[in-house]
Amino acid sequence: MFSLNTIAPALGAKRVGKRVARGIGSGFGKTAGRGHKGQKSRSGCKIKVSFEGGQTPLHRRLPKFGFKSRKSIVTQEITLFDLSRIPENVIDLNVLKKYDIVSRKIRFVKIIMSGTFDKPVIIRNLRISKGARDLIKSVGGRIEEGE
Repeated sequence: MFSLNTIAPALGAKRVGKRVARGIGSGFGKTAGRGHKGQKSRSGCKIKVSFEGGQTPLHRRLPKFGFKSRKSIVTQEITLFDLSRIPENVIDLNVLKKYDIVSRKIRFVKIIMSGTFDKPVIIRNLRISKGARDLIKSVGGRIEEGE
């Protein structure tokens, strides 16, 4: 019958700890397997993973680089081709979100000139590149700035 007082770990699952500094016959007497002198033979020895013996560590030798603006997470560029897929005449951020051109978390959009565009639309409160602005105006569109 199975009972709690008869449970035992599997054979070989628990190793008996190494008993150091218990005489010459044990094989770990005298220096207890630590060798002679040096930092690692002393008690309380903790050496950082990045420590290289006083040499300037690798993470300090390499140059710093990189930066990711938090604003880039909520900003997106869209092309005139993307705008041409929208059936509405007035385009603003909510319309772009409605037609899944930009995701819900996006707060800033810039329209860039890429692709063809031939329908007159009104663009409200969106940033727009110079080339895209000229093309939209040339097909009879209008750009409204401000809130």
